[in-house]
Amino acid sequence: MEFFPAGHPLTRALTERDYTDPTAVQTAVLEPGAKGRDLLVSAQTGSGKTVAYGLAIADTLLGDAFVLEPAAEPLALIVAPTRELALQVHRELSWLYQHAGGRVVSCVGGMDPRAEQRMLAQGAHIVVGTPGRLRDHLERGGLRITKLKAVVLDEADEMLDLGFREDLEFILEATPQERRTLLFSATLPKAIVTMAKRYQRDAWRIAVSAGQQGHADIEYRAIRVAPNEVEHAVVNLLRFIESPTALVFCNTRESVRHLQAILLERGFAAVALSGELGQSERNQALQALRDGRARVCVATDVAARGIDLPNLGLVIHAELPQNAQTLQHRSGRTGRAGRKGISVLLVLLSRRRKAELLLQTAGVQAEWGSAPSPDDIRKLDMERFLQSPLLTEDLTEDDLAMAKALLANRSPEDIAAALVRLYRSHLPAAEEVFDPGVGTPSREPREYREPREPREPRGDKGNGLPGQSVWFRLNIGRQKNADPRWLIPMICRHGKITKPEIGAIRIFERETKFEIDAAVAERFLASIRQVDRADVRIEPLEDSSHAEPEPRAAPRSPERPAVKPLHKAPWTPKPGGKLKSKQK
Repeated sequence: MEFFPAGHPLTRALTERDYTDPTAVQTAVLEPGAKGRDLLVSAQTGSGKTVAYGLAIADTLLGDAFVLEPAAEPLALIVAPTRELALQVHRELSWLYQHAGGRVVSCVGGMDPRAEQRMLAQGAHIVVGTPGRLRDHLERGGLRITKLKAVVLDEADEMLDLGFREDLEFILEATPQERRTLLFSATLPKAIVTMAKRYQRDAWRIAVSAGQQGHADIEYRAIRVAPNEVEHAVVNLLRFIESPTALVFCNTRESVRHLQAILLERGFAAVALSGELGQSERNQALQALRDGRARVCVATDVAARGIDLPNLGLVIHAELPQNAQTLQHRSGRTGRAGRKGISVLLVLLSRRRKAELLLQTAGVQAEWGSAPSPDDIRKLDMERFLQSPLLTEDLTEDDLAMAKALLANRSPEDIAAALVRLYRSHLPAAEEVFDPGVGTPSREPREYREPREPREPRGDKGNGLPGQSVWFRLNIGRQKNADPRWLIPMICRHGKITKPEIGAIRIFERETKFEIDAAVAERFLASIRQVDRADVRIEPLEDSSHAEPEPRAAPRSPERPAVKPLHKAPWTPKPGGKLKSKQK
């Protein structure tokens, strides 16, 4: 199917951008039945909605002409929920209408309103903006809409969620009655349907199913992680899954700042997007991602709503989204316009059931597994190194001359080792992670002992190891979902010991105490002192009596009731076993 006839200015713009096959939503808005009508469209993010409504309003703006008249009062108004999405729409419509002489102006919060007023005074064919800023310009008289022919509400459900209902109603009430109204939304809740009935006339309904459009190009993975291994899992995923740009979602601003700091420390080029940043800082972060100076963006849901990053192939949910709709929105940042993408959920043991419910509600299947290990990453590094341009690009005469000089003074092994070091120098180191196991954990036990063969009793206190033992303290307790299933592998890895050399493990509210065989205690202590991790701290326990389990509450006496009655019973026992009520 062709978008428009040959020679049409939009056809020329689309051809220059290699748009050959329209997406499902783009095809639907160009159907004969949709021409000139109000549209109510439900389609998932990444389905090409921006270009779709740009195509849908073309006939309304251009008519039979190929070039627009000189810009004056706007002919179309596009309303978007966030600054980032509005600026993205501005860019898309600018190239789409460039050969038609279209002038597109943006009006968003955080930018200089006086500069926007000057741009509007110079004339515009299309105005794109956020609800609050557009209403402000309308009330101040800077935005005149008497000649408006079309209004588009993009991500309408998000605008209602963000509390823009009053602003939207003000804008729609102010626009001419004979306008076209195009409403695009990922979902159609009752509030959207009510708004459509009120402000649209005989709307043409278009629905693009999520199964065909929203998830077809996204591969979902669910990664099991221990509570204290989330950041390490993010590091290893970024190292393992090769993507020019990656987006990592957190639920709070504090989490964004913390995770960005960790990634910067590990050597990743990472930027942050959160509600506390000003518009200039957001623009700088997005530009760094677009021009390749940054590879990773750590963001909250609000800051990342509606942004479209080039070559975004990986989305990581460092913290689980609140609902299935947010999961779809986050994941929809990748797998756009026919490109493949990967969406990875990091799932704590205690969040397994929530993650399964989110996936089920969203209607997607995820492959469960563990975080990539350092060995997996090193193996993949070798494969990538063999395909690196350092080895595959054609050599010049200068390159060959230098290579011969090197071979005359160094062995091939030395030169190869130097090349490997050069390749690895820009790669962040992989982190040690472990798989906490499958299933949903039960309530943490107060004491855990490995099953062992019967042994001879100890000379001192018997706690789980024959002979002498040394007690240690770990700064992870029930508050951080401590569980022997993942504590034991971590202790073994940090202390370079084996499982049988660990005795009793006692989990308290804020810490865990465990015993180590005295024969390996000195080696264990030396190993843990070499571990450079601020979140995990292991130290010797001077007095092993403090490792006794927490005392349980004393049982109530059977002779005394647990709760004192507030009033007398309305009946008294009668001889013979029958009850007689005192009430009449």
